[in-house]
This record gives sequence, C-alpha cells and structure tokens, in this order.
Amino acid sequence: MEAIRTKDLSRRFGDTVAVDSLSLSVAEGELFGLVGPDGAGKTTVMRLLTAILDPSGGEAWVTGRSVRTEAGEIHKEIGYMSQRFGLYPDLSVLENLLLYADLYGVPRRGREGRFEDLLSFSNLGPFRSRLAGNLSGGMKQKLGLACALVHTPRVLFLDEPTNGVDPVSRREFWRILYRLLREKVTIFVSTAYLDEAERFQRLALLHRGKLLAVGAPEEVKALFPGAILEVRCAEPRRAVAILRKEIAGASVGLFGDRIHVGARNSGYAVREIERALASAGIPFSPVQPVEPALEDVFVSVLSSGQDASP
Repeated sequence: MEAIRTKDLSRRFGDTVAVDSLSLSVAEGELFGLVGPDGAGKTTVMRLLTAILDPSGGEAWVTGRSVRTEAGEIHKEIGYMSQRFGLYPDLSVLENLLLYADLYGVPRRGREGRFEDLLSFSNLGPFRSRLAGNLSGGMKQKLGLACALVHTPRVLFLDEPTNGVDPVSRREFWRILYRLLREKVTIFVSTAYLDEAERFQRLALLHRGKLLAVGAPEEVKALFPGAILEVRCAEPRRAVAILRKEIAGASVGLFGDRIHVGARNSGYAVREIERALASAGIPFSPVQPVEPALEDVFVSVLSSGQDASP
C-alpha cells in the first residue's frame, strides 16, 4: 500500500515554478529520499506533502488522505522535522518532549513510558534535564526527531535532517532511522548530500522543481549513459575547467581530489583527457574507468538538460 502518492503536483510563487508536475509514490514502511542541491524545491515538496502549503496544481495523498481537503487528518498521522525545527532553547530536553506531547494531544496515560522509550532510543536519557539551547548540533537534531515521534506517527518527514551536523552525529542519526524502519514507519527524507543517497531504499533526484530520476540507488546509477573515467592529477580545479572546455559532450565533476569524466565513447575521451592535460602542463596519473556514483548521474543529467527517469 502507498503511504505517499503525488500526481502532477505543482507549486508556483508568482512567476517562479518551485515544484513542476511531480509524480511519485512511496510505499508503506519505505525509506525514501528526495535528493537535490539547494534551491531544487525539496522544502517546498515537504511543505506540500505535510499539508502546510496548498498546491498550485495536481494532487497528493498521504496515508490515503488528500493534502487539499484533509490536512487536519494528515497532521494527526505524520511527524515533520523542518530544517529549523522549533525546539525551545530555554526548556530542558524533557520539557520539550512534554510540550510537543501537549501540542500533538498525546494522552497523559502512557506518556512517561513513551518519553523513556524516546530518550533511550535517541541516547538522550542522561541529558533529560539539560536545556535544549546547551545541546550540541547533533543532539539537537536527535531531540527534534524525538519530538516529531512523540505521537507515534505513521509517516515521518525529515527536511535535510543532517545538514550541518558532524559526521559522527550523522552516522548516529542514520542508525536511529534504521531502527524506526523496523517499526514499519514510512520515512521521507530530503538531503543535499549525494553521498547519503546510497542509504535510501529508493530515491528521487530533483532539480529546479523537476523530477530527473527515481528508483533504487542501483537503478538510478544504471541510467548513466556510457562510462565514467577517473582522473587524479595536480591542480584538479584547474584541470576540471580545462576538461569542461576541451571535451565536448562529456560531463565533468570534481569529487575531492578526483575528477570524474562521463562520456559515451571512453576511448576517445581518454585520448582527449590526456591531450588536454598534457597541453596544459598538468601532471596526471593513468586514466581509469570506475563504476558510476549517484553524483555522476546527477552531473550527467544536469549537463545534458534531459530527464533521466526510467
């Protein structure tokens, strides 16, 4: 059964199209990712699906309920953690949980047990009396998640939950999400971190409000046309600029100290890479073919300006 479904969902702000005819579905109990750069429209999609914004066109259903006509019922069944989740810094960890329990109308009977479960689940038990304003960034995110879960939602929406969080806290946050999946919670996450996209069961690539591709990570990577060639060289930023100029029809991306060149004709591309870098006097290691990553698919689709949806 579908937990989320959209059909030609659109949202405009004046002349700006923030979400453009988005159609996708998310199964119950699925970990689904909405992946794209800043400005792709991810937050607008989140607000449409949580019935905070009204669509300009199309329709969406969450737990079978229309975001247009059944917003109140949807709010009872979802948890939503926005980019700036509304924790109260002058309240303690436990007081924030109490406040959100009141806001969500959680019955008083059973609250204590629910709070203990959430504090244990998020490893915040030892910090229950600490003011939220004195928590680290990672601990604030975990408290925000606990507050969003206080009423036991069926669907959880998380808008860039690991943005600005240190790598250790990011790993811990994902560990918590995987535990939620075992409880059959549907989790819809947006992120700008393409390295996190491998964690999703399925994902959608979004750019300028348009759906570029959707599927399991391996399915999306299989959409890449041609081969990926990896280049290691001195002055990688300068080399990227040269290769983008010199190799027509290739997608070129910088990944740390590595350059990935996507091309349909790998033999031709290798020769052109070697020629361009040698002419520029940039030393480089032998060019090697590698498996495409999701970043490669995204760079390729953006450079071609085409929809890569299967």
